[in-house]
Amino acid sequence: MTEPTPEFIYKIVTPAVLEAAEPGGILAGMPVDAADGYMHFSTAGQLAETLARHFAGQRDLWVLAVPTAAVARDLKWEPSRGGALFPHLYATLPLGQVTWRGRVSVAPDGTVDLPEAVR
Repeated sequence: MTEPTPEFIYKIVTPAVLEAAEPGGILAGMPVDAADGYMHFSTAGQLAETLARHFAGQRDLWVLAVPTAAVARDLKWEPSRGGALFPHLYATLPLGQVTWRGRVSVAPDGTVDLPEAVR
């Protein structure tokens, strides 16, 4: 049995990446996204572990919430950590599709307090 599609998926970006995207209104993603050929997203349940694994010790990151339905046409759910399915976007992201954004900092040990709006 498959899990229901979540209402939102989440993209983690640095302030520099977000600032570079704002003038044109299109987010191309982080350097790892360009290298992999798709934009990495996480579900609410995957977000804390993604932050701990890949962003430990980084401050002032942005978490962008995107309605899954808004990007469904270009979204693929593919296995990653331990076989869990992760949302991968095979397109750029118009910033107008971002429902909200929140700041987050990750402690060096990977602990993080997620924004209250993450669901």
